[in-house]
Amino acid sequence: MNSIKNIAYITLISGAAVSCKVQKYGRPEVKMPEAFRSDTVKAGEQEENIAEISYKDFFKDPVLVALIDKAVLQNNDLLVALKQIEYASLAYNQSKWANVPTISATIGNASLSRPSDNSMNGMMAGQFMGKKYTEDYSSAVNISWEADIWGKIKGRKEQALVEYLKTQEAAKAVKTGLVASVVQGYYNLLMLDTQLEITKSNLIYAESTLKFLTKQQEVGLTTALAVQQQEIVKDQILKTIPAIESSIAVQENALSLLTGSMPDVIERKAGLNHVESPAAVAAGVPSELLSYRPDVKSAELEVRKSAAAIHVAKMSMYPSLNITGQGGLNAFQASKWFSVPGSLFGMIAGTIAQPILNGKQLKTQYEQSKVLADQAEINFKQSVLKAVGEVSDALVQIQKLEEQQKIAEGLAVKSGEAVKKADILFKYNAATYVEVIIAQTNKLQAELDLASLKAQRLNAITALYRSVGGGWQ
Repeated sequence: MNSIKNIAYITLISGAAVSCKVQKYGRPEVKMPEAFRSDTVKAGEQEENIAEISYKDFFKDPVLVALIDKAVLQNNDLLVALKQIEYASLAYNQSKWANVPTISATIGNASLSRPSDNSMNGMMAGQFMGKKYTEDYSSAVNISWEADIWGKIKGRKEQALVEYLKTQEAAKAVKTGLVASVVQGYYNLLMLDTQLEITKSNLIYAESTLKFLTKQQEVGLTTALAVQQQEIVKDQILKTIPAIESSIAVQENALSLLTGSMPDVIERKAGLNHVESPAAVAAGVPSELLSYRPDVKSAELEVRKSAAAIHVAKMSMYPSLNITGQGGLNAFQASKWFSVPGSLFGMIAGTIAQPILNGKQLKTQYEQSKVLADQAEINFKQSVLKAVGEVSDALVQIQKLEEQQKIAEGLAVKSGEAVKKADILFKYNAATYVEVIIAQTNKLQAELDLASLKAQRLNAITALYRSVGGGWQ
């Protein structure tokens, strides 16, 4: 016992000296810009970062918020991600038991052996026991414990903890993407509704113009060519209606699947022109992405995990101290099996094992862990670059789409006025039917483009919300 204690003390002192040199994790240095490119808000003038705003407060449409709530509760991808958190949590809780001794018990073990008469065991059994077979009965408790001298077990705990935290960030990333997908799908649905309404309205106007031209042809005021051209215009408009209706059904099905439901009709109340845009679209400062973006945080956790892996790989090359013990009951006769204290026995042993030659496996694992750590750091820096780029892209898209929308609104107004003027002039023979058709076509295209730009702008705001890390709160 004294020898074991001495060995343990020497090993613990050596381990304390070495473990002091183990470096704690530190975030890799990443040079962040003071502001995003295309951000019109100067540093120090930023409003509340939209990443801090819950989707329930950021999006104003109650129907849309209800859809997101349903998706968060029922989306299968998110449910799988949550189950992964549960799985990793169990693994982390298991890792906490690594410092606890392993204990096993043999409730009862009985054996009977009959050695050869010409063997030493056979001759001794016959001489001392008076029988040609030997009996053995035992019940024992076995204990095994590895002392965490170098922090190897602690490093494995750290790896398990980081893996658990990564699953949390992965679930947040799934939720953020889910919220953005539902919102963009909903806005696309409203855009298709508006385009269908515009197309049907223009179809009614085209049919009215066709009736007018037909009457003029009957009294000889216009030609059959004019009537035929107008029929083509009407049929071209009519042809787009089934295509838009098909797109609406497909978008509804996609939204249903996102909410974890069977394909069905998506109820909506407000139209695209009545959607209330978020009041503020402040992107904050780039450094905040390190806290809000789940993918960036997950990449940083991988760096932290790789640092722990390096420590574990390095400490695996150092000696390990294992202490084992056994105690219980043992007898050569069943009648004396549980005779106490005569059948009691005990044993304790300490082992210090030092890897010497194992095909350079431990050294290779250590060098590989350092390479993986370098990769993790590069991936982290790349995730930061990607995040800053996505926010910058969303900001410039919002800005340019707003400019396009203003121009498109003016164009839609002008094209509507042009149709009215062409209609009046045609009735008084001051314009040709070709000019009427061109005016109608321009009006239809201008209104469809305006609806598309409105949806694109709303989707760009949603993309900004996702890219700054909003949606999982």
